[in-house]
Amino acid sequence: MKKPVVDQEVCEGHAICVGMVPEVFEMGDDGKSHVKDPEGAEEPDIQKAIDNCPVDAIEWE
Repeated sequence: MKKPVVDQEVCEGHAICVGMVPEVFEMGDDGKSHVKDPEGAEEPDIQKAIDNCPVDAIEWE
């Protein structure tokens, strides 16, 4: 299974992914999104979050 990865150097903390798939993403103390459970949702739902990231900080590994 593919796993989402957040590029910490690109992430600006918009939290759109967290709002869309809170089972997979969470905001860290650094104000950036982090993957908390890469298998917490179906791939199409994660892909929607990836597609909606305004800075393209999330990709599949």
